Amino acid sequence: MSSPARRVVSLVPSLTEALAATRPEALVGVTDWCTHPPDLDAHGVARVRGTKNPDLAAVRALEPDVVVANKEENREIDVRRLREAGVRVVVTEIETVPQAVAEMRRLLVDELGWTDEAGAGPAWLDAVADAWLGPLPPVTREVVVPVWRDPWMVVGAATFTADLCRRLGWRVRHPEPAARSALARTGEDRYPRVESSWMDAAGADAVLLMDEPYVFTEDDGPEVFTRTPVELVSGRLLTWYGPSLLRTRESVAREA
Repeated sequence: MSSPARRVVSLVPSLTEALAATRPEALVGVTDWCTHPPDLDAHGVARVRGTKNPDLAAVRALEPDVVVANKEENREIDVRRLREAGVRVVVTEIETVPQAVAEMRRLLVDELGWTDEAGAGPAWLDAVADAWLGPLPPVTREVVVPVWRDPWMVVGAATFTADLCRRLGWRVRHPEPAARSALARTGEDRYPRVESSWMDAAGADAVLLMDEPYVFTEDDGPEVFTRTPVELVSGRLLTWYGPSLLRTRESVAREA
């Protein structure tokens, strides 16, 4: 683009964190689910409702140079309506850690034009690439990662979280393709529905219960599992792509 974007609205919590870590002064609007950095409201950043139901009139009123969206997080119809109103929308697609690094570099450098005097992108993104894009480590444990309850849904194969876990040395267990054929036809293959009994009998070393998108707690979730150890973990560290990836690596290193 001819000049760097000066006004940006983010409809993706993970990318809000990345944008704020790079040029916080350019961020003018975010969703109600954007929790990091925690000082967004104190800096006067407007809220434009949720990722699935953004207030499009409020977004347009902010007069952004660019609105940032994600194929999984946001609805195609909202992207289309913004574009029909003349708003420039950049849509990211992220299903692996390498793709996250590549898409964030495309977004920040190519689409927003946020580079230093030497034309380089943000240093934190280079640090993420150095930390995560090496050879895959040996598998040290098997995990099941629920993302929702009633109905129970788990992380499937073609997801960012499954790839991130594999790069930590953890293999995510999920129903095999033959058992998921009907789900594949309904578009639910990436986060298949399962019975709680399947999770407990999957032979995993641990069930990782996150605090997002479903808020699992000590009193909501662990009581279902009688065979498999349960660990309460930060959803942000396993599902967000951005500067939080550095904290994920550091957190796992401390526990190793």
